[in-house]
Amino acid sequence: MKKVFLGLSALFFAVLVSGCNQLTQYTISEQEVNQALAKHNNYEKDIGVAGLVNAHILLTDLSSQIGREEPDRVTLTGKAKINVTSLFGPQEADMQLKMKARPVFDAQQGAVFLRDLEIVDAQVQPEKMAAVMKSLTPYLNQSLKSYFDQKPAWVLSTDRSKGEALAKKFAKGLKVEPGQLVIPFTQ
Repeated sequence: MKKVFLGLSALFFAVLVSGCNQLTQYTISEQEVNQALAKHNNYEKDIGVAGLVNAHILLTDLSSQIGREEPDRVTLTGKAKINVTSLFGPQEADMQLKMKARPVFDAQQGAVFLRDLEIVDAQVQPEKMAAVMKSLTPYLNQSLKSYFDQKPAWVLSTDRSKGEALAKKFAKGLKVEPGQLVIPFTQ
C-alpha cells in the first residue's frame, strides 16, 4: 500500500510540475521555428559593388537548429541562388550557407528576432565562383543581418493557443534550450 501511495504521489507531483510549467512559460519548438522560417524563404536581394560586381540573391530552404551547437545561439542553414553580373559577364552560383544568430525576445512586439546574424560557412558551386562569392559574402552577411534584425523569426499570437496568448501578455525574456526557445512569464 505504501509503494502504491508513493507511486501515485510521484505521478501527481510530476503532473503538477508539468502543469505549472505551462502556467510559467511558453515553449517554441525547433519545428515551429522552421515552419515560421519557411515564410522567409525566397528572400531576394541585390547586392554588390557598383560598377564592379552586382549579384541577385535568392535565399531558400531555411531551417534552424536551436541551442545545439552553441548554448545561446540558433544555427541556420539555407541555400542561396546567385546571379552575378561583373566585368566578366553574367555568371551563376549556388551557395550552401550556415549562419549563427542570437535569438532575442522583444516583449513590446511579442516577437523573437535573430540578432547578430553571421555567416560562418559558405560552400560555393561551381568552385570557380568561390573567389567572386568570397568577395560578396560580407555584403550578403550584412544584408541578411539587416533583414533578420527587422523581420522576426517568430511572432506570438493570441489566436493559436492559450499558452501563447499568456506568453504575449506576460513574457519576461527568452531562454535557449537544445531544440526549443523558452519564454518565461516571470523572471
